[in-house]
Amino acid sequence: MANIFPSDPAVDAAVITPSDTASVGDARSLYIGGAGNVQVETALGSTVLFTGLQAGSILPVRCVKVFSTNTTATTIAALY
Repeated sequence: MANIFPSDPAVDAAVITPSDTASVGDARSLYIGGAGNVQVETALGSTVLFTGLQAGSILPVRCVKVFSTNTTATTIAALY
């Protein structure tokens, strides 16, 4: 596979189950299928709660974890 740069579109995706312990790998962004809030651990280790996300939106933040605590959005897919 050719080099992948941060500005390139995702090359893979996986529906994830939010978890306070499991890693989602190094996701480039998240697809939010059902509206709500999403709490993530960013690629640099910060914990951030994003509120009021709309269904069908893309959350453009690199993250390694999507917490079940405080996450109310549904049908979340990690984009790689």
